[in-house]
Amino acid sequence: MSEETNEQEVSVVNREEFNWDELGKKGKTYNAADREQFEKMYEETMSSVAEHEIMDGKVVGLTNKDVLINIGYKSEGIVPRTEFRYNNDLKIDDLVEVYIDKLEDKNGQLLLSHKKARAIRAWDRVQEVHAKDLVITGLIKCRTKGGLIADVFGIEAFLPGSQIDVKPIRDYDVYVGKNMEFKVVKINHEFKNIVVSHKILLEEELEEQKKAIMSQLEKGQVLEGVVKNITSYGVFIDLGGVDGLIHITDLSWGRINHPEEIVQLDEKIKVVVLDYDEEKKRIALGLKQLTAHPWEQLDVNLAPGDKVKGKVVVLADYGAFVEIATGVEGLIHVSEMSWSQHLRSAQDFLKVGDEVEAVVLTLDRDERKMSLGIKQLRPDPWTEVPTKYASGTQHTATVKNFTNYGIFVELEEGVDGLIHISDLSWTRKFKHPSEFCKLEDKIDVKVLEIDPENRRLSLGHKQLEQDPWEVFSTVFDKDENHEGTVIELNDKGAVVSLAYGIEAFAPMKYLKKEDGSKVQLDEKLLFAILEFSKEDKKILISHTRTWEAVKEDAQKAEEKSTRKAVKQVNKNVEKTTLGDLGVLGDLKTKMEEEEKKNK
Repeated sequence: MSEETNEQEVSVVNREEFNWDELGKKGKTYNAADREQFEKMYEETMSSVAEHEIMDGKVVGLTNKDVLINIGYKSEGIVPRTEFRYNNDLKIDDLVEVYIDKLEDKNGQLLLSHKKARAIRAWDRVQEVHAKDLVITGLIKCRTKGGLIADVFGIEAFLPGSQIDVKPIRDYDVYVGKNMEFKVVKINHEFKNIVVSHKILLEEELEEQKKAIMSQLEKGQVLEGVVKNITSYGVFIDLGGVDGLIHITDLSWGRINHPEEIVQLDEKIKVVVLDYDEEKKRIALGLKQLTAHPWEQLDVNLAPGDKVKGKVVVLADYGAFVEIATGVEGLIHVSEMSWSQHLRSAQDFLKVGDEVEAVVLTLDRDERKMSLGIKQLRPDPWTEVPTKYASGTQHTATVKNFTNYGIFVELEEGVDGLIHISDLSWTRKFKHPSEFCKLEDKIDVKVLEIDPENRRLSLGHKQLEQDPWEVFSTVFDKDENHEGTVIELNDKGAVVSLAYGIEAFAPMKYLKKEDGSKVQLDEKLLFAILEFSKEDKKILISHTRTWEAVKEDAQKAEEKSTRKAVKQVNKNVEKTTLGDLGVLGDLKTKMEEEEKKNK
């Protein structure tokens, strides 16, 4: 061993002791033959090595800076300690691979490199461990985008963030400078890329734990676990290597909006096994099942007709669910919210969070169902309807709903009535009741008929006035002309508004004007009454008849005048002279031609 190596206080084991006191002193000398023999024997004890070879060597000494390695050569080689950073557990007698850089430098020192040896053999080893699915150890060198860089056999490999652990990792820096075990999961020979995974080792270990846990599971078994994750639909519980799910409906007997109202992350809780699937590794857990069902603790004396108080927890169009105790709910159907009969939704009466008082209508402890009512807290208004809304009385109502055949109105809360579309007006005809009024309008009505058994009121609006058709029969005589305005026009004819707001109908064939054109919407013209029916409340009119009648009258008058003149001529013909006869003949001919032309 050289003097330089000795100064580094190299720890050497299993070496023959060397007497340094004899060094440099005169002693026994060997002759040439002995020396040659001893040198031959020494050479035979040395390994046959050559530069640029890779071979295994034994660690025989360690310092803070260097590692002394024996490869069976006449001197030990020195390798910088930094080349073993990936292996913090390096110790005496470990076998390591080295690359022979130089058998002797200028100081006669054997130069070795562990780093070069690893780099040369790295790809062969990487492919081997990948093919054999072996576990390897590497040093985490640094952090990079999306993961970490690891030293594997002296070359860099990528450890994705998703492959570090089975749970999400937020701080990658804590792994830098540490050794980790991996499996090679991907090799790209073209780009010399290696992808490793530590997570896969954990998953294999967890898989074994899962199998052990699943094999011991039983329905109804109570286990202790830790809240691992909370979602909107439930809570995942770590049972010590396998996860189970508590659905939100199995957290509490009462309704909750989010699981965070019941549990917190990392909280230790006891759960009961509801079901499990050994093949799919799924475990359904329950928390509320560890306590008795609230229905079993419900007051045994509670019965229909009793009053209860509670809070609205769910609203639907058909009703509201009211929680009268934790996990005990009753349904108030919308029909039990008001004595009113017209269609409404539960949102018109209640909202979530309302504190309400209600009457128990039905109670089924076996089915755990309860129906409630709030209208029963007020008297039924129909008990007073026959006297308060007697037939023939007049009232003011509120428009609540439209149908094709009429209007539903509310006289007071719980008392509704129907105005048929035919009872809206004496003079106007409506295609739909919405043409007459709007929702929530106030309208005066007259009670026409009462049906207490079916809780129905028949109402009228036009009955508030006298039937004007009695008067109209004296105003709109047949063949009379009246001014009117076209308010509707279609393929069949026109609806015309006459005096007093009465509407009449003119068929299309009676809408031709004197100049040959057709009447237009909103045009004001004269119309002749063709037909008037008081019973059917119908008037038939014609515009064409107004100007045709004038022409007919003029033609009749002209014909009458012509006939009178001809008669006078014939009477005086005998008294005329020959010259007079000629003049009269011409006049007669002219009159006949005029009459012919008029015809």
